[in-house]
Amino acid sequence: MPFFIDRRQNPKDKSLGNRQRFMRRARAQIKEVVNRSVTERAISDIGTGETITIPSKGIGEPRFRHSPTGGYRERVFPGNKEFSSGDKVKKPPSGGQGEGGKQGAEDGEGEDQFEFALSREEFLELFFEDLELPDLVKTDLKEICSVKPHRAGYTNSGTPTNINVLRSMRNAFGRRLALKRPSSDELNRIAQEIIDLERKSNRCAEEHSRLAALHEEYEALQHKRRSVPYIDPFDIRYNNFVQHPEPNTKAVMFCLMDVSGSMGEREKDLAKRFFILLHLFLKRRYERIDVVFIRHTHLAQEVDEQTFFYSRETGGTVVSTALIEMQKVLKARYPVDEWNIYAAQASDGENFSGDTEKCIGLLDSELMPLCQYYAYVEILDEREMQIFQNSTNGTALWQGYRNVSDRWANFEMKRIAQPGDIYPVFRELFSADQQAS
Repeated sequence: MPFFIDRRQNPKDKSLGNRQRFMRRARAQIKEVVNRSVTERAISDIGTGETITIPSKGIGEPRFRHSPTGGYRERVFPGNKEFSSGDKVKKPPSGGQGEGGKQGAEDGEGEDQFEFALSREEFLELFFEDLELPDLVKTDLKEICSVKPHRAGYTNSGTPTNINVLRSMRNAFGRRLALKRPSSDELNRIAQEIIDLERKSNRCAEEHSRLAALHEEYEALQHKRRSVPYIDPFDIRYNNFVQHPEPNTKAVMFCLMDVSGSMGEREKDLAKRFFILLHLFLKRRYERIDVVFIRHTHLAQEVDEQTFFYSRETGGTVVSTALIEMQKVLKARYPVDEWNIYAAQASDGENFSGDTEKCIGLLDSELMPLCQYYAYVEILDEREMQIFQNSTNGTALWQGYRNVSDRWANFEMKRIAQPGDIYPVFRELFSADQQAS
């Protein structure tokens, strides 16, 4: 039974074509295992590859084989002790005689298992396969395009500042050669010969005729030289520029978090997982990602990542201070025409009395017109999650943010209570289905 496998080496990877065909054929099984694996592994390891195990059913290579019900065969059976030359051998009955059985798998499915290693890029591609950034009202979230001029050869018209001197002189030189324009050396040679003959006092008849011929030739060359100018407007070439849209591949991600006494280690850990997942998602869309960490109690400040997640703070909660600090950083370092702006805020829902209205005003008038996307995640414990199952119920901050969400398509808000909630919430926030809603 011959097996045909293409093992020609590719420039960077051996049997890359076969690997890609296998990935397409077993994509559903691999995708299922990846989704199950993501829920079990640490989120800090999500950027690495993965070794997965899938059932071997359906992953066999295509092959050609003889029909078991007909045809002629010639075979050599080593160690034959029963038959002589010319004996007729009955065909074995079709069915399971001589075929090996299947061994049980660890999960009891009764199938052999196949271990398959996914690279980092393949794992992330499968993980983010059904996640797409939503289409927003302000701009397309995939990227902001700016227009920049690009060289596009030469043109016959343009501004004097765009004249290409080298190309223009080449054209003029080629035209003069093609039209055989008299050169200065040639004219000077004839003029010098005329001067020499005219200086002679006693010229013979032959020299007179030669002098007359030289005058005629000189006039003809002068006329041709005037009719074929050194440079003609036809020769001028201008550098041509066309405006091409260029994607803005820079994005800044603002991480805002309440670090007051009500936000314990559990709440900070859940917030960190969500921030890391969002950062991984944006990193697949943009070449450069800046991350700005802003923590707040009753005061807000921009800090580094270590301080943001692990430094302990005490004090009350005034959410508007974080929004004001984000506004300051935006004006100082991140122009809207150059950066795609994302924000993710994590809180337990507590806020100083009367501050929610100030937050709503800041979001409506200052931040939402600039942001590509703003995600608010409220972290509750499991008991509170049962109480606030209905999205219409919640704290004053939640109710205020619901009003903002109703007015802005690029504002989303969800609740989480345990690590298992993060992935469904993240998928819901950035689901491709939201583009149609």
